[in-house]
Amino acid sequence: MQNCMQAWTWTQPGQPTDLILRHLERPQPQAGEVLIENHAVGLNPVDWKFIDWGHPRWQDGHIPGVDGAGVVIATGAGVALPVGSRVAYYQSLFRDGSFASHSVLAANMVMRVPDGLDFATAASLPCPALTASQAIAKLPPAAGAPVLVTRAGGAVGTLLVQLLARAGFEVWAATSDRHHHRLASLGAHHCVDERSPNWRAQLQQTGTPFYAVIDSASGTEAARLAPLIAYNGHLVCIQDRQEVPPLPAFTSALSLHEVALNSVHEHAHAAARAALMATGEALLEDVAQQRLQGVPLEALPFDALPEALQAIKDGQMAARPVLVMAQG
Repeated sequence: MQNCMQAWTWTQPGQPTDLILRHLERPQPQAGEVLIENHAVGLNPVDWKFIDWGHPRWQDGHIPGVDGAGVVIATGAGVALPVGSRVAYYQSLFRDGSFASHSVLAANMVMRVPDGLDFATAASLPCPALTASQAIAKLPPAAGAPVLVTRAGGAVGTLLVQLLARAGFEVWAATSDRHHHRLASLGAHHCVDERSPNWRAQLQQTGTPFYAVIDSASGTEAARLAPLIAYNGHLVCIQDRQEVPPLPAFTSALSLHEVALNSVHEHAHAAARAALMATGEALLEDVAQQRLQGVPLEALPFDALPEALQAIKDGQMAARPVLVMAQG
């Protein structure tokens, strides 16, 4: 069985619980690739969304999953990364992914995991940490300027709050009130309850013109928040993008930004990919050294993957699930 692996596979658009566990032949890395034995698998909203939507490039038997962490056990030609390296990764949506005991990655799209960081934590970080770093990179430095983060209680928002505070911004966090104490301890200066029906109006009444809004909800929600942004400010969309300017021309003169993390695999040049991986490694080191905190995690066995992802989709997880693989 040394050349076999287990993988949760997709057949057609549906629910995470429709995934099928299969025993497959283990892939071999080609030139410029590495084979990783996964020790932990991270789960993200993008996983259930693509399982739900499907994609023309997904065929029956596709292995979903973008986040994972483990050990390099084989390398293709031209790869300098040593066998035995501890790595984490963010896989392309259009290649077989992390919902498997083994995954093949482009060697230039993996991040070294520091010795002080466990695989479960490492696997939970690539998508949210790289997304947060790309969102903040859109903003020119402006010490003390107010920035609003929506959906701030999630994995991306939690990291955004900390990274914005570290960069010197005045952080406003919009999220359920159950997250307010935790986010305040991580650097949020003000917290508002996103579940309140009039929370946008309450923000408008404060008279605070936001230097930027970073929205993780939807393009529609981001457009609703545009009137809160100051002249020459910034609207950063993590979910969707602004196909139509949200405000009339020659008014607030907003700069519109989109974050499209997965596009790095097919649209970024080599130097940009290397820079992103270096950023990711620095963030992993920050977590290892407790300079940054992720969201609370719950370790579950690999067999529980479909139910755990379904629970994320249904909003039923109090902590973020991470699948831990049995070794040996």
